[in-house]
Amino acid sequence: MEFDYDLFVIGGGSGGVRAARVAAGDAGAKVALAEEDRYGGTCVIRGCVPKKLMVYASGYSDTVPAAAAYGWDAQIGGFDWLAFRGKLHGELDRLEGVYRKLLANSGVTTYDARAKLAGPNTVSLSTGEEITAKTILIATGGRPVVPDVPGAEHAITSNEIFHLDALPRKMLIVGGGYIACEFAGVMNGLGVDTHLWYRGTQVLRGFDEEARQLIVDGMAGRGVKIATELNVASIDKDGGGLIVTGTDGEVHAFDSVLFATGRAPNTDDLGLDGAGVKIGKSREIVVSELSQTATPSVYAIGDVTNRVNLTPVAIREGMAFVETVFKDNPTPVDHELIPTAVFTQPEFGTVGLSEEDAAAREPIEVYSTSFRPMNVSFIDGAHKVLMKLIVSQKTRVVLGCHIVGDAAGEMIQMVGIAVKMGTTKEDFDRVCAVHPTAAEELVTMKTPLRTT
Repeated sequence: MEFDYDLFVIGGGSGGVRAARVAAGDAGAKVALAEEDRYGGTCVIRGCVPKKLMVYASGYSDTVPAAAAYGWDAQIGGFDWLAFRGKLHGELDRLEGVYRKLLANSGVTTYDARAKLAGPNTVSLSTGEEITAKTILIATGGRPVVPDVPGAEHAITSNEIFHLDALPRKMLIVGGGYIACEFAGVMNGLGVDTHLWYRGTQVLRGFDEEARQLIVDGMAGRGVKIATELNVASIDKDGGGLIVTGTDGEVHAFDSVLFATGRAPNTDDLGLDGAGVKIGKSREIVVSELSQTATPSVYAIGDVTNRVNLTPVAIREGMAFVETVFKDNPTPVDHELIPTAVFTQPEFGTVGLSEEDAAAREPIEVYSTSFRPMNVSFIDGAHKVLMKLIVSQKTRVVLGCHIVGDAAGEMIQMVGIAVKMGTTKEDFDRVCAVHPTAAEELVTMKTPLRTT
Protein backbone atom coordinates (compact mmCIF):
# COMPACT_ATOMS: atom_id res chain seq x y z
CA MET A 1 0.00 0.00 0.00
CA GLU A 2 1.25 3.49 -0.81
CA PHE A 3 0.95 6.05 1.97
CA ASP A 4 0.90 9.85 1.92
CA TYR A 5 3.71 9.95 4.46
CA ASP A 6 6.23 7.63 6.06
CA LEU A 7 5.49 9.23 9.42
CA PHE A 8 2.68 11.36 10.78
CA VAL A 9 3.24 12.96 14.20
CA ILE A 10 0.30 14.12 16.29
CA GLY A 11 1.54 16.82 18.64
CA GLY A 12 4.04 19.65 18.24
CA GLY A 13 5.71 19.60 21.65
CA SER A 14 9.36 18.93 22.38
CA GLY A 15 9.16 15.16 21.84
CA GLY A 16 7.02 15.24 18.71
CA VAL A 17 9.01 18.00 17.04
CA ARG A 18 12.33 16.29 17.77
CA ALA A 19 11.09 12.95 16.37
CA ALA A 20 9.62 14.61 13.27
CA ARG A 21 12.64 16.66 12.31
CA VAL A 22 15.19 13.90 13.00
CA ALA A 23 13.14 11.36 11.04
CA ALA A 24 12.93 13.79 8.12
CA GLY A 25 16.35 15.39 8.32
CA ASP A 26 18.56 12.47 9.39
CA ALA A 27 16.61 9.44 8.21
CA GLY A 28 15.23 10.96 5.02
CA ALA A 29 11.64 10.04 5.81
CA LYS A 30 8.63 11.87 4.41
CA VAL A 31 7.11 13.38 7.53
CA ALA A 32 4.08 15.46 8.52
CA LEU A 33 3.09 16.88 11.89
CA ALA A 34 -0.19 18.29 13.19
CA GLU A 35 -0.54 20.64 16.16
CA GLU A 36 -3.87 22.14 17.23
CA ASP A 37 -2.42 24.85 19.48
CA ARG A 38 1.09 26.33 19.63
CA TYR A 39 4.33 24.67 18.59
CA GLY A 40 6.62 23.93 21.52
CA GLY A 41 4.01 22.23 23.67
CA THR A 42 3.69 22.42 27.43
CA CYS A 43 7.39 22.93 28.12
CA VAL A 44 7.99 25.90 25.83
CA ILE A 45 4.58 27.58 25.87
CA ARG A 46 3.01 26.87 29.27
CA GLY A 47 5.55 25.01 31.37
CA CYS A 48 9.29 24.80 31.93
CA VAL A 49 10.42 27.85 29.97
CA PRO A 50 7.92 30.51 31.11
CA LYS A 51 8.00 29.08 34.64
CA LYS A 52 11.79 29.34 34.85
CA LEU A 53 11.66 32.92 33.56
CA MET A 54 9.16 33.68 36.34
CA VAL A 55 11.50 32.01 38.83
CA TYR A 56 14.30 34.31 37.67
CA ALA A 57 12.03 37.36 37.94
CA SER A 58 10.86 36.46 41.43
CA GLY A 59 14.41 35.90 42.65
CA TYR A 60 15.34 39.54 42.21
CA SER A 61 13.19 40.53 45.19
CA ASP A 62 15.93 39.12 47.44
CA THR A 63 18.72 40.89 45.59
CA VAL A 64 18.44 44.35 47.15
CA PRO A 65 18.31 43.27 50.82
CA ALA A 66 21.16 40.88 50.12
CA ALA A 67 23.17 43.65 48.47
CA ALA A 68 22.43 45.98 51.39
CA ALA A 69 23.69 43.34 53.83
CA TYR A 70 26.97 43.36 51.93
CA GLY A 71 27.29 47.12 52.09
CA TRP A 72 25.61 48.36 48.92
CA ASP A 73 23.29 51.37 49.02
CA ALA A 74 20.54 49.66 47.02
CA GLN A 75 16.84 50.27 46.51
CA ILE A 76 14.13 48.59 44.48
CA GLY A 77 10.66 49.63 43.39
CA GLY A 78 7.58 47.52 42.73
CA PHE A 79 7.36 44.71 40.21
CA ASP A 80 5.78 45.65 36.86
CA TRP A 81 3.89 42.49 35.95
CA LEU A 82 2.61 43.77 32.61
CA ALA A 83 6.11 44.77 31.48
CA PHE A 84 7.40 41.33 32.41
CA ARG A 85 4.43 39.57 30.81
CA GLY A 86 4.99 41.39 27.54
CA LYS A 87 8.61 40.29 27.41
CA LEU A 88 7.65 36.77 28.43
CA HIS A 89 5.11 36.42 25.63
CA GLY A 90 7.59 37.88 23.18
CA GLU A 91 10.15 35.25 24.13
CA LEU A 92 7.58 32.46 23.80
CA ASP A 93 6.60 33.76 20.36
CA ARG A 94 10.27 33.71 19.38
CA LEU A 95 10.72 30.14 20.60
CA GLU A 96 7.59 28.97 18.78
CA GLY A 97 9.02 30.50 15.62
CA VAL A 98 12.24 28.56 16.19
CA TYR A 99 10.28 25.31 16.44
CA ARG A 100 8.37 26.04 13.26
CA LYS A 101 11.60 26.92 11.44
CA LEU A 102 13.33 23.74 12.61
CA LEU A 103 10.49 21.67 11.18
CA ALA A 104 10.40 23.58 7.90
CA ASN A 105 14.18 23.36 7.46
CA SER A 106 14.01 19.62 8.00
CA GLY A 107 11.36 19.23 5.29
CA VAL A 108 8.47 18.39 7.64
CA THR A 109 4.99 19.30 6.38
CA THR A 110 2.98 20.93 9.16
CA TYR A 111 -0.77 21.18 9.71
CA ASP A 112 -2.21 23.72 12.14
CA ALA A 113 -5.12 21.47 13.00
CA ARG A 114 -6.34 18.89 15.49
CA ALA A 115 -5.59 15.34 14.44
CA LYS A 116 -6.93 11.99 15.58
CA LEU A 117 -6.69 8.41 14.46
CA ALA A 118 -9.18 7.17 11.88
CA GLY A 119 -7.50 3.77 11.63
CA PRO A 120 -4.12 2.09 12.13
CA ASN A 121 -2.62 4.09 9.24
CA THR A 122 -5.02 7.00 8.85
CA VAL A 123 -5.24 10.39 10.51
CA SER A 124 -8.30 12.63 10.37
CA LEU A 125 -7.77 16.39 10.66
CA SER A 126 -10.19 19.00 12.00
CA THR A 127 -9.98 20.60 8.54
CA GLY A 128 -11.79 17.57 7.14
CA GLU A 129 -8.73 16.04 5.47
CA GLU A 130 -7.77 12.40 5.86
CA ILE A 131 -4.11 11.49 5.55
CA THR A 132 -2.41 8.11 5.50
CA ALA A 133 0.96 7.22 6.98
CA LYS A 134 2.99 4.03 7.32
CA THR A 135 3.73 4.95 10.94
CA ILE A 136 1.88 7.29 13.29
CA LEU A 137 3.48 8.80 16.39
CA ILE A 138 1.29 10.25 19.16
CA ALA A 139 3.00 12.95 21.23
CA THR A 140 0.07 14.92 22.63
CA GLY A 141 1.46 15.43 26.13
CA GLY A 142 -0.65 16.11 29.20
CA ARG A 143 -2.86 18.75 30.79
CA PRO A 144 -3.62 20.08 34.28
CA VAL A 145 -6.36 18.34 36.25
CA VAL A 146 -8.95 20.46 38.05
CA PRO A 147 -10.67 18.76 41.00
CA ASP A 148 -14.43 18.34 41.00
CA VAL A 149 -15.41 20.85 43.68
CA PRO A 150 -18.17 23.48 43.57
CA GLY A 151 -16.88 26.68 42.01
CA ALA A 152 -13.75 25.13 40.52
CA GLU A 153 -14.45 27.07 37.33
CA HIS A 154 -13.43 30.26 39.15
CA ALA A 155 -9.88 28.97 39.65
CA ILE A 156 -6.94 28.89 37.24
CA THR A 157 -4.25 26.32 36.45
CA SER A 158 -0.62 26.56 35.44
CA ASN A 159 -1.85 27.07 31.86
CA GLU A 160 -3.44 30.42 32.68
CA ILE A 161 -1.01 31.86 35.21
CA PHE A 162 1.24 33.27 32.49
CA HIS A 163 -1.67 35.30 31.08
CA LEU A 164 -2.92 37.08 34.21
CA ASP A 165 -3.99 40.68 33.60
CA ALA A 166 -2.60 41.67 37.00
CA LEU A 167 -0.86 40.03 39.91
CA PRO A 168 -3.26 39.11 42.71
CA ARG A 169 -2.68 40.64 46.11
CA LYS A 170 -3.50 37.37 47.88
CA MET A 171 -3.37 33.96 46.22
CA LEU A 172 -4.18 30.39 47.20
CA ILE A 173 -2.24 27.58 45.52
CA VAL A 174 -3.76 24.15 45.96
CA GLY A 175 -1.51 21.11 45.69
CA GLY A 176 1.70 19.69 47.08
CA GLY A 177 3.70 18.61 44.04
CA TYR A 178 6.60 20.38 42.44
CA ILE A 179 4.39 22.61 40.26
CA ALA A 180 2.46 23.88 43.28
CA CYS A 181 5.61 24.47 45.31
CA GLU A 182 7.44 26.16 42.45
CA PHE A 183 4.61 28.62 41.81
CA ALA A 184 4.25 29.27 45.54
CA GLY A 185 7.86 30.45 45.58
CA VAL A 186 7.41 32.48 42.41
CA MET A 187 4.30 34.33 43.51
CA ASN A 188 5.71 34.96 46.96
CA GLY A 189 8.89 36.36 45.41
CA LEU A 190 6.84 38.69 43.21
CA GLY A 191 5.23 40.19 46.31
CA VAL A 192 1.97 38.23 46.39
CA ASP A 193 0.59 37.12 49.78
CA THR A 194 0.89 33.42 48.97
CA HIS A 195 -0.88 30.54 50.69
CA LEU A 196 -0.35 26.85 49.87
CA TRP A 197 -2.88 24.18 50.86
CA TYR A 198 -2.10 20.50 50.54
CA ARG A 199 -4.37 17.62 51.50
CA GLY A 200 -1.47 15.40 52.59
CA THR A 201 0.84 15.61 55.58
CA GLN A 202 3.88 16.98 53.73
CA VAL A 203 4.45 18.52 50.30
CA LEU A 204 6.72 17.03 47.60
CA ARG A 205 5.58 13.47 48.26
CA GLY A 206 7.95 10.86 46.86
CA PHE A 207 11.10 12.92 47.31
CA ASP A 208 13.70 12.47 50.05
CA GLU A 209 12.16 13.29 53.46
CA GLU A 210 15.10 15.31 54.76
CA ALA A 211 15.20 17.38 51.57
CA ARG A 212 11.44 17.93 51.69
CA GLN A 213 11.61 19.30 55.22
CA LEU A 214 14.44 21.69 54.42
CA ILE A 215 12.55 22.99 51.37
CA VAL A 216 9.39 23.53 53.44
CA ASP A 217 11.38 25.37 56.10
CA GLY A 218 12.96 27.53 53.42
CA MET A 219 9.64 28.30 51.75
CA ALA A 220 8.03 29.22 55.06
CA GLY A 221 11.05 31.31 56.05
CA ARG A 222 10.66 33.31 52.84
CA GLY A 223 7.00 34.03 53.59
CA VAL A 224 4.92 31.26 51.97
CA LYS A 225 2.08 30.25 54.30
CA ILE A 226 1.79 26.45 54.10
CA ALA A 227 -1.15 24.47 55.48
CA THR A 228 -1.21 20.67 55.24
CA GLU A 229 -4.10 18.24 55.65
CA LEU A 230 -6.31 20.94 54.18
CA ASN A 231 -8.16 21.08 50.88
CA VAL A 232 -10.74 23.20 49.08
CA ALA A 233 -14.38 22.31 49.70
CA SER A 234 -15.89 25.09 47.56
CA ILE A 235 -15.14 28.37 45.81
CA ASP A 236 -17.62 31.23 45.48
CA LYS A 237 -17.32 34.43 43.48
CA ASP A 238 -17.49 37.60 45.56
CA GLY A 239 -17.25 40.72 43.40
CA GLY A 240 -13.68 40.77 42.09
CA GLY A 241 -12.48 38.20 44.60
CA LEU A 242 -13.09 34.62 45.69
CA ILE A 243 -14.43 33.12 48.89
CA VAL A 244 -12.87 29.74 49.58
CA THR A 245 -14.26 27.29 52.10
CA GLY A 246 -11.73 24.76 53.32
CA THR A 247 -12.39 21.15 54.27
CA ASP A 248 -11.95 22.29 57.88
CA GLY A 249 -15.02 24.51 57.51
CA GLU A 250 -13.06 27.76 57.71
CA VAL A 251 -13.80 30.51 55.16
CA HIS A 252 -11.06 32.58 53.51
CA ALA A 253 -10.91 35.41 50.96
CA PHE A 254 -8.46 35.32 48.06
CA ASP A 255 -8.01 37.27 44.85
CA SER A 256 -7.04 34.16 42.89
CA VAL A 257 -6.91 30.38 43.31
CA LEU A 258 -4.47 28.18 41.38
CA PHE A 259 -5.09 24.44 41.20
CA ALA A 260 -1.84 22.49 40.82
CA THR A 261 -3.41 19.15 41.65
CA GLY A 262 -1.88 16.85 39.08
CA ARG A 263 -1.83 16.28 35.36
CA ALA A 264 -3.48 13.78 33.02
CA PRO A 265 -2.45 12.40 29.60
CA ASN A 266 -4.08 14.05 26.57
CA THR A 267 -5.84 10.98 25.17
CA ASP A 268 -9.44 12.20 24.90
CA ASP A 269 -11.06 12.17 21.47
CA LEU A 270 -7.98 10.82 19.68
CA GLY A 271 -9.76 7.85 18.09
CA LEU A 272 -7.58 5.43 20.05
CA ASP A 273 -10.19 2.77 20.75
CA GLY A 274 -11.20 2.55 17.12
CA ALA A 275 -7.59 2.08 16.08
CA GLY A 276 -6.96 -0.63 18.66
CA VAL A 277 -4.62 1.44 20.85
CA LYS A 278 -4.73 0.28 24.48
CA ILE A 279 -5.35 2.82 27.27
CA GLY A 280 -4.20 2.35 30.89
CA LYS A 281 -6.04 3.08 34.13
CA SER A 282 -4.79 6.67 34.21
CA ARG A 283 -5.91 7.18 30.60
CA GLU A 284 -2.31 6.92 29.40
CA ILE A 285 -1.34 5.19 26.16
CA VAL A 286 0.19 1.82 26.99
CA VAL A 287 3.44 1.23 25.12
CA SER A 288 6.28 -1.28 24.97
CA GLU A 289 9.86 -0.42 25.91
CA LEU A 290 10.24 0.65 22.27
CA SER A 291 7.26 3.05 22.59
CA GLN A 292 5.05 0.87 20.37
CA THR A 293 1.34 0.62 21.15
CA ALA A 294 -0.93 -2.42 20.82
CA THR A 295 -1.39 -1.32 17.19
CA PRO A 296 1.97 -2.05 15.49
CA SER A 297 1.87 1.00 13.20
CA VAL A 298 1.17 3.42 16.08
CA TYR A 299 3.77 4.62 18.59
CA ALA A 300 3.56 7.10 21.47
CA ILE A 301 6.12 9.11 23.44
CA GLY A 302 6.22 11.71 26.19
CA ASP A 303 3.69 12.59 28.87
CA VAL A 304 0.83 10.92 27.00
CA THR A 305 2.43 7.59 27.99
CA ASN A 306 2.78 8.65 31.65
CA ARG A 307 6.18 7.02 32.08
CA VAL A 308 8.58 9.74 33.23
CA ASN A 309 6.93 13.08 32.55
CA LEU A 310 9.92 15.30 31.85
CA THR A 311 10.78 17.20 28.67
CA PRO A 312 14.29 15.73 28.21
CA VAL A 313 12.79 12.26 28.58
CA ALA A 314 10.23 12.93 25.83
CA ILE A 315 13.04 14.15 23.58
CA ARG A 316 15.08 11.01 24.28
CA GLU A 317 12.04 8.85 23.57
CA GLY A 318 11.58 10.68 20.27
CA MET A 319 15.18 10.06 19.29
CA ALA A 320 14.93 6.39 20.30
CA PHE A 321 11.74 6.06 18.24
CA VAL A 322 13.55 7.30 15.13
CA GLU A 323 16.43 4.87 15.76
CA THR A 324 13.97 2.01 16.18
CA VAL A 325 11.61 2.68 13.27
CA PHE A 326 13.72 4.47 10.67
CA LYS A 327 17.29 3.33 11.34
CA ASP A 328 16.68 -0.36 12.00
CA ASN A 329 18.27 0.01 15.43
CA PRO A 330 15.78 -1.02 18.16
CA THR A 331 16.51 1.41 21.00
CA PRO A 332 14.71 1.31 24.34
CA VAL A 333 14.94 4.38 26.55
CA ASP A 334 16.65 3.99 29.90
CA HIS A 335 14.29 5.53 32.47
CA GLU A 336 16.53 4.78 35.45
CA LEU A 337 18.60 7.33 37.41
CA ILE A 338 17.26 10.44 35.70
CA PRO A 339 18.49 13.62 37.40
CA THR A 340 15.92 16.33 37.87
CA ALA A 341 15.56 19.78 39.41
CA VAL A 342 12.64 21.31 41.26
CA PHE A 343 12.76 25.09 41.02
CA THR A 344 11.38 25.75 44.44
CA GLN A 345 12.90 28.47 46.57
CA PRO A 346 15.21 27.00 47.85
CA GLU A 347 16.04 24.99 44.74
CA PHE A 348 16.21 21.19 44.79
CA GLY A 349 18.28 18.81 42.66
CA THR A 350 17.97 15.06 42.96
CA VAL A 351 19.08 11.84 41.28
CA GLY A 352 18.60 8.24 42.30
CA LEU A 353 16.92 6.85 45.40
CA SER A 354 15.68 8.76 48.42
CA GLU A 355 16.97 7.65 51.80
CA GLU A 356 13.61 6.02 52.54
CA ASP A 357 13.42 4.06 49.27
CA ALA A 358 17.06 2.98 49.47
CA ALA A 359 16.70 1.80 53.09
CA ALA A 360 13.68 -0.27 52.11
CA ARG A 361 15.79 -2.01 49.47
CA GLU A 362 19.11 -2.71 51.23
CA PRO A 363 21.41 -1.64 54.10
CA ILE A 364 22.75 1.86 53.44
CA GLU A 365 24.98 4.59 54.79
CA VAL A 366 23.74 8.18 54.79
CA TYR A 367 26.18 11.05 54.40
CA SER A 368 24.37 14.31 54.99
CA THR A 369 25.16 17.87 56.03
CA SER A 370 23.01 20.98 56.26
CA PHE A 371 24.55 24.39 56.85
CA ARG A 372 24.37 28.11 56.11
CA PRO A 373 26.35 28.70 52.91
CA MET A 374 29.07 31.30 52.73
CA ASN A 375 27.15 33.61 50.38
CA VAL A 376 24.57 34.39 53.10
CA SER A 377 27.10 35.04 55.86
CA PHE A 378 25.82 38.61 56.34
CA ILE A 379 22.14 37.93 55.55
CA ASP A 380 19.43 37.13 58.09
CA GLY A 381 16.75 34.56 57.34
CA ALA A 382 16.15 30.91 56.54
CA HIS A 383 19.10 30.15 54.28
CA LYS A 384 20.31 26.58 54.59
CA VAL A 385 21.64 24.13 52.06
CA LEU A 386 21.68 20.34 52.09
CA MET A 387 24.26 18.01 50.58
CA LYS A 388 23.33 14.34 50.87
CA LEU A 389 24.63 11.03 49.53
CA ILE A 390 22.95 7.64 49.92
CA VAL A 391 25.48 4.79 49.73
CA SER A 392 25.05 1.01 49.52
CA GLN A 393 26.83 -0.69 52.43
CA LYS A 394 27.51 -3.75 50.29
CA THR A 395 28.69 -2.32 46.97
CA ARG A 396 29.67 1.22 48.11
CA VAL A 397 27.80 2.55 45.04
CA VAL A 398 26.17 5.96 45.45
CA LEU A 399 22.46 5.15 45.14
CA GLY A 400 21.20 8.71 45.39
CA CYS A 401 22.23 12.33 45.73
CA HIS A 402 20.04 15.17 46.99
CA ILE A 403 20.98 18.86 46.98
CA VAL A 404 18.95 21.77 48.33
CA GLY A 405 20.24 25.29 47.76
CA ASP A 406 21.29 27.81 45.14
CA ALA A 407 22.18 26.24 41.76
CA ALA A 408 21.09 22.78 42.92
CA GLY A 409 19.80 22.07 39.41
CA GLU A 410 23.14 22.92 37.84
CA MET A 411 25.01 20.76 40.36
CA ILE A 412 22.76 17.73 40.03
CA GLN A 413 23.28 17.64 36.26
CA MET A 414 26.99 17.05 36.86
CA VAL A 415 26.52 14.69 39.80
CA GLY A 416 23.99 12.76 37.71
CA ILE A 417 26.78 11.72 35.35
CA ALA A 418 28.73 10.17 38.19
CA VAL A 419 25.72 8.43 39.73
CA LYS A 420 24.66 7.08 36.34
CA MET A 421 28.15 5.61 35.90
CA GLY A 422 27.81 3.65 39.14
CA THR A 423 30.34 5.72 41.06
CA THR A 424 31.23 4.59 44.58
CA LYS A 425 31.59 6.70 47.70
CA GLU A 426 35.33 6.16 47.51
CA ASP A 427 35.32 7.64 44.00
CA PHE A 428 33.78 10.79 45.48
CA ASP A 429 36.39 10.74 48.27
CA ARG A 430 39.25 10.68 45.76
CA VAL A 431 38.14 13.96 44.20
CA CYS A 432 39.83 17.07 45.57
CA ALA A 433 37.45 19.69 46.94
CA VAL A 434 36.88 23.02 45.21
CA HIS A 435 37.08 25.56 48.02
CA PRO A 436 35.24 27.61 49.09
CA THR A 437 32.02 26.18 47.60
CA ALA A 438 28.92 24.53 48.98
CA ALA A 439 29.35 21.55 46.65
CA GLU A 440 32.73 20.64 48.14
CA GLU A 441 30.79 18.95 50.94
CA LEU A 442 29.89 16.19 48.47
CA VAL A 443 33.52 15.05 48.43
CA THR A 444 34.54 15.89 52.02
CA MET A 445 31.91 13.98 54.03
CA LYS A 446 33.99 11.09 55.42
CA THR A 447 31.83 9.68 58.21
CA PRO A 448 28.24 8.50 57.70
CA LEU A 449 25.67 10.46 59.67
CA ARG A 450 23.66 7.27 60.11
CA THR A 451 23.37 3.70 58.84
CA THR A 452 20.19 1.75 58.25
